[in-house]
Amino acid sequence: MKNTQADFICLQEIKAQLEDLSTDLTAQLNYSSYFHCAQKKGYSGTGIYSKHQPDEMVSGFGIPEFDDEGRYTALRFGKLWIISVYFPSGSSSEDRQAAKFRFLKVFLPHLQTLKQQGYEIALCGDINIAHQEIDLKNWKGNLKNSGFLPEERAWMTHLLEVEGFVDVYRKIEPSTTESCYTWWSQRGQAYNNNVGWRIDYHITTPGLGSFAKSQQIYKEARFSDHAPLIIDYDCDLTAFSA
Repeated sequence: MKNTQADFICLQEIKAQLEDLSTDLTAQLNYSSYFHCAQKKGYSGTGIYSKHQPDEMVSGFGIPEFDDEGRYTALRFGKLWIISVYFPSGSSSEDRQAAKFRFLKVFLPHLQTLKQQGYEIALCGDINIAHQEIDLKNWKGNLKNSGFLPEERAWMTHLLEVEGFVDVYRKIEPSTTESCYTWWSQRGQAYNNNVGWRIDYHITTPGLGSFAKSQQIYKEARFSDHAPLIIDYDCDLTAFSA
């Protein structure tokens, strides 16, 4: 955080409650923190560290099933929404896959509404979907597995090709393969062998996406089974004044 001096840092699956989170470190780095914790302790949760004071902060997007799991934190700056989101994983059971499909069904209209209201959107999150064959190492072996199911991939295609949202990493790097991964299974030697998936995204409206100029998947240190995705946008918040 000290080295990048990012304007915003979006976190997913924080697995913490507010009383667990100290503001001392981030305050020293001039960040304010905003969190949406799950009701269940040690589970899910999202947050945003910001160097800027928002006009509005929202926890949840109005669907109790998923708001109770802390899956959505959003900050508004004029006509710009910065959203940290954690899509459900369906890998643990059929019930959780059904919950994931319910999430996809109700989350799309929420994004459509924000876009139709004229907002620019930066959706940063663990989407738990690899969109294309080039987005995971072993795509043939995962055609029937959560995260690469046809219905999930079709949802992503609709979001990008019909609704007009931008997969910013793919805008910058349209054809990269092995270097694009952001998540590796804890099983076996997945990380060491780079058997990974690209399931972490910046998804934006076209206006904001047009400012994206560079990307980095940070692997200098390993924090979890995910690697941070860093996108540099050639603009500042004055471009989105209400």
